[in-house]
Amino acid sequence: MGLYLVNYCYIIIIVLVLGKEVRSQSLKNGYYSASCPRAESIVRSTVESHFDSDPTISPGLLRLHFHDCFVQGCDGSVLIKGKKAEQTALANGGLRGFEVIDDAKAQLELECPGVVSCADILALAARDAVDLSSGPSWRVPTGRKDGRISLASEASNLPSPFDSVAVQKQKFEAKGLDAHDLVTLLGAHTIGQTDCLFFRYRLYNYTVTGNSDPTISPSFLTQLKTLCPPNGDPSKRVALDIGSPSKFDVSFFKNLRDGNGILESDQRLWSDSETNDVVRKYASTIRGLLGFRFDKEFGQAMVKMSSIEVKTDVDGEVRKVCSKINY
Repeated sequence: MGLYLVNYCYIIIIVLVLGKEVRSQSLKNGYYSASCPRAESIVRSTVESHFDSDPTISPGLLRLHFHDCFVQGCDGSVLIKGKKAEQTALANGGLRGFEVIDDAKAQLELECPGVVSCADILALAARDAVDLSSGPSWRVPTGRKDGRISLASEASNLPSPFDSVAVQKQKFEAKGLDAHDLVTLLGAHTIGQTDCLFFRYRLYNYTVTGNSDPTISPSFLTQLKTLCPPNGDPSKRVALDIGSPSKFDVSFFKNLRDGNGILESDQRLWSDSETNDVVRKYASTIRGLLGFRFDKEFGQAMVKMSSIEVKTDVDGEVRKVCSKINY
């Protein structure tokens, strides 16, 4: 769909990432090993329970984490409810997975009150969601604190399905993520879904003459028109990777290579020389090492993304309830 070290001393480091100042607190593997030893296993079992009931919760949790990190950093601010909170932003429409985070938080508050942040729960849940979808697993550095600010007005710069590659690069670079991270993280769309509303214009009214987007392969165009007729339900859900919609794999990149990308922002990755090289690498059996390269690099990109503008005790807290600040 988007993407730094210290320890308990809560040192604030100012680093320059692509000319932009980004504040980062160090994170640590096993941060809760002493204060809440079962923290990660509780999150895992909670995600697994919800996944067993509804496997589509996996892309929901991934998107929730992504949207959290791109606004105010990875601080759980997207979880806060309110009339002007991030959840109400147009770009955050359809966000899912809040009940999973709330469930895990309730269990953790019984186990070790006031210890595990909602931001960390979300980062762990996103990892577990990928793993449960036959994707990779990775160690998630923890130690984030929860933010106290959540404003819909600050969600206006979230990546959009209508963005050009240049705009996508700009938005990712603003968060310290490069073009390689961009392609790798968008690979999460291998288990994603979207509404007909966000791509139907490519099928019927892409130009003033009403033609279809020429980058869509003819056979796939017919398939998409069947799924999303011109006067059909704009909210109908369609898998972004029709070949293997519930399996986290490299099929998504092969689709882009073959002109079978659903979102224009995804398909355009094939047209840009810099992003094309990464797509080719993942789509290739040899260069992609049978999918192992993407698995490894996706985990690395997720760790990088989940370190964006991490809060410390100075400007954060550990919320008792994820949907509202403590005071």
